[in-house]
Amino acid sequence: MAENNNISNYTDDNIRTLEGLEHVRLRPGMYIGKLGNGEASDDGIYVLVKEVIDNSIDEFRMHFGLNIEIKLRENTISVRDFGRGIPQGKMIDAVSIMNTGGKYDSKAFQKSVGLNGVGTKAVNALSVTFTVKSFRDGMVKQADFVKGKLVKEYDLVPTTEKNGTYVEFTPDEEIFGHYRFREEYLETMFRNYSYLNTGLTLNFNGKKYISKNGLLDLVKERHNSEPLYPHIHLKGDDIEIAFTHTDQNGEEYYSFVNGQYTSQGGTHQSAFKEHIARTIKEYYGKNFEPQDIRSGIVAAIAINVIEPTFESQTKIKLGSTNMAPDKDSDDNPYPLSGVSVNKFIGDFIKREVDNYLHKNKEVSDKMLE
Repeated sequence: MAENNNISNYTDDNIRTLEGLEHVRLRPGMYIGKLGNGEASDDGIYVLVKEVIDNSIDEFRMHFGLNIEIKLRENTISVRDFGRGIPQGKMIDAVSIMNTGGKYDSKAFQKSVGLNGVGTKAVNALSVTFTVKSFRDGMVKQADFVKGKLVKEYDLVPTTEKNGTYVEFTPDEEIFGHYRFREEYLETMFRNYSYLNTGLTLNFNGKKYISKNGLLDLVKERHNSEPLYPHIHLKGDDIEIAFTHTDQNGEEYYSFVNGQYTSQGGTHQSAFKEHIARTIKEYYGKNFEPQDIRSGIVAAIAINVIEPTFESQTKIKLGSTNMAPDKDSDDNPYPLSGVSVNKFIGDFIKREVDNYLHKNKEVSDKMLE
């Protein structure tokens, strides 16, 4: 076999070590999916916004902070929450060093959305300017970055501001080209956050988003034709569902995990589809086909999972098969250890939907029609 002469072109000089967040800038698609210029709702600039807000949502879900203030000025986004504030001694590390963050400690963040091991760092790396402030116990810490590199660290100074975190960033045109934020895409994102976090107020450029009825509000808003029977809305520990049928064609689902919109579904959405059809079929005792039962359905499901696994960094499809890992870092079992996502959702739907239909004969009769 002839010797490959190209081997001489592969030398020590070809081996590179990327420092800091350089690898994020070199391969941004690995961290935020597509790039785009803002014309599509899943373009990267919106993923950056989501990554920052996810951390604020996690604070709310841990019962810290009822408000999130979001502002858009030209291409600069700022997010101010009123949670606990990033621990100030590690604040710079938390936004600039990979695999560093509080989300690895499930005692501090259970059932979280954002993994600040990656998310906030990617925002920092892909922004031409990035500023973070942490307000804790009457003191504020600030740091400024350019393209992921620290350019100024400020001394701790007293403040009268309430506890929480402030992040301001401007996505880099070197990465995203000539982009612009479309407010309608941001507003849809904030509306979804409100549906999933009853009691949270998101204030975007002076406009407030708050939901009193969670997924029920979402389903009511999303179908274009009249429902064929009153909406069914059921909640339990770590699960919420809402659905109805309309005369529209096809099936329409909105699924969420820990407050994260999973636009491509995943194990939880598949379980909902399977068990809603089975439960309705068994309730009526008729030989309906699953696709016929689901035709015209408009439904939403949200579940909370400890340490969820997603099929991509952008978290748009749930891959978790279980509701919780077997044990935490201290070898203590979680309450739902060993319970599959499918069984958890199936048991809830079988029990609650069946009970609802038995107690609401008018609804069940209209559903049968």
